[in-house]
Amino acid sequence: MAEAARGAHIPVLLDRTLDLLRPALTGRPAVVVDGTLGLGGHSEAMLNAFPEVTLVGLDRDPRALELAGARLAPFGDRAKLVHAVYDELPQALDSLGIERIDGVLFDLGVSSMQLDEADRGFAYAKDAPLDMRMDPTGGLTAADVLNEYAPGDLVRILRDYGEERFAKRIVSAIVRERAKEPFRTSARLVQLLYDSVPAATRRTGGHPAKRTFQALRIEVNGELEVWRRALPNALDALAPEGRVVVLSYHSLEDKITKRELVARSTSRTPPGLPVELPGHGPEFRLITRGSEPATEEEIAQNPRAASVRLRAAERIGEAS
Repeated sequence: MAEAARGAHIPVLLDRTLDLLRPALTGRPAVVVDGTLGLGGHSEAMLNAFPEVTLVGLDRDPRALELAGARLAPFGDRAKLVHAVYDELPQALDSLGIERIDGVLFDLGVSSMQLDEADRGFAYAKDAPLDMRMDPTGGLTAADVLNEYAPGDLVRILRDYGEERFAKRIVSAIVRERAKEPFRTSARLVQLLYDSVPAATRRTGGHPAKRTFQALRIEVNGELEVWRRALPNALDALAPEGRVVVLSYHSLEDKITKRELVARSTSRTPPGLPVELPGHGPEFRLITRGSEPATEEEIAQNPRAASVRLRAAERIGEAS
């Protein structure tokens, strides 16, 4: 099982992630959090690269925890895995008796495992039940959203979360078709999306289902709301000189990341004062200049890296 997990995916920007975390995790006992454990590729690499590190891995997906647990079993007590959404980091650390952490990694978005398992419904290239729950033990499915949401809410979701220009046209078709028969599987939705998007856009704008599937996945899993809570929680948990690395895959996640990191790295002393007011200085410093993409070489080896944007920061002081 561990070998299957190891061969199923390639961790994105692995070498760059390790380089960025190295100053915070080297030469002493340290705690690093993998907030999006997935199949454990990044976690395994961190445990190998930093022999004194204890890793806390979080994932909402029980299947991911099972596979990653088998992969990380050789590390024994150095790997502590918790079934939790990444905005539940404070509770997870409390349960383990950990007060401060030295590093944290978030590799956002849907995991390779979830895309590859057809019955999860994440991939529009495979006909499957319209589920899309990262934690399949509860909550609304994508079919529930399509069949039960008011038209205005569906338009908002497709526009805000999928950045879909043809949201109204698509939703009109969804409402018309769901009145005939509820949506249950992805193939019917994919065909509807293909028919709803103009031919010229289909030729140049990528697969017509991509944006709608992204929007549904974000809605089903509350991804943006969770991320707005998770990043501040993680930054608050970092010890001085601790580091955070975030891998985002669409502009909505990256905007939230940029806003929080820039705010934490900016002085709150009013302009014009000759000295920094106590408690008003920046808490973090930005390590990366803007967001970093993957190299062409990495994208060739790992197509999932094509849309990634990496940001990193280091804690330089305590919160006021």
